[in-house]
Amino acid sequence: MILLRGGDPWGHAPGSDVLVREGTIAAIGPGLAADGAETVDVTGRLVLPGLVDAHCHLDKTLYGGPWVPHTAGDALADRIGAERRTRAAHGVPDPGRIAALLETMVAGGTSHVRSHTDISPELGLSGVEAVREAVGRLAGRVEVEQVAFPQYGLVSNPGTAELLDEALAAGVENVGGIDPAGFDGDPVRHLDIVFDLAARHGAGIDIHLHDGGSLGAWQIGLIADRTKAAGLAGKVTISHAYALGQLDDAQAGALAERLAEAGVNVIIAAVYSFPVPPIKRLRAAGVNVACGHDGIRDLWGPYGSGDMLERAMHVAYRSTFRRDSDIEVALDAATYGGARALGLAAYGLAPGAPADLVVVPARTPAEAVVTHPPRELVLKGAGWWLAPGR
Repeated sequence: MILLRGGDPWGHAPGSDVLVREGTIAAIGPGLAADGAETVDVTGRLVLPGLVDAHCHLDKTLYGGPWVPHTAGDALADRIGAERRTRAAHGVPDPGRIAALLETMVAGGTSHVRSHTDISPELGLSGVEAVREAVGRLAGRVEVEQVAFPQYGLVSNPGTAELLDEALAAGVENVGGIDPAGFDGDPVRHLDIVFDLAARHGAGIDIHLHDGGSLGAWQIGLIADRTKAAGLAGKVTISHAYALGQLDDAQAGALAERLAEAGVNVIIAAVYSFPVPPIKRLRAAGVNVACGHDGIRDLWGPYGSGDMLERAMHVAYRSTFRRDSDIEVALDAATYGGARALGLAAYGLAPGAPADLVVVPARTPAEAVVTHPPRELVLKGAGWWLAPGR
């Protein structure tokens, strides 16, 4: 047993204890008695649930290797082409680099990750295997689910659909898509394939949607309609959804209502200057919003730390959040919103949930986001207790 004494668990009374028994939160409250428990004084420290990176690309990472200058152009097609041409020369995917990145993410308090893994005829399932090998090296310290992701196209890249089918049959949890109209050029056929694969394998769906303006908005509505018709509420996600950040209030509000009614999640990365969907408007309509890093030190770009508190800060900053209550919305996206998007059955600061906990030297959630301080203690449910400090 472990007793965290006197901390400030998010959503509970200040000065509350957290009792952990056999990797599960047994109780939260002031003055808990726990004979024989190893007691850790966390007075004045904020206690958070394990952080959730709901969108990254572990298989692409160069993390832990030598510095690689970024040479791709700014357009989406430029980045895809450059990565496709040079990844083999840089040894991508590399289980060692993936494991190094996961070690950093775990030390920062991340307990759950959704990673989009490139699938194409030229790559086969090598990325899926590399991610699984890396996760195995961490021996239970982090949970990782994958998305079979057609990075180089689906309809436009023959043979990819069959490999997505193979990946799902081999246990990959989700099927992905990418700009059904703007990149793949056939939105109806693209979504036919994705939704059919999901139905046949009982998989989740997570679609990259970079298309902006009216084209992107139309596809968001199309995905919402398909989700509702298929009865897949909670199992479908749109990642990026840049168009939502480009629409006027009336248009964004109408789409938000359709997404909420269908039960479609929206995941935000807030990278570079790309549009950020209106998080508060989406949440007010009932849409679940999560966040993630996107790429982390890969051939798409040199940035990314693996720290989800820092990523929440970027989400808050890009959303022009200044009030504590608004900044806390970004933290929710990096925790509870991510857990809902990943469909975690048990999560959070509540008795019965896995003891995935992060202790930071901050008095409020907003301070933790803005300063993203060092993690003083990280617990992982099945008894993992990482040494303080990073």
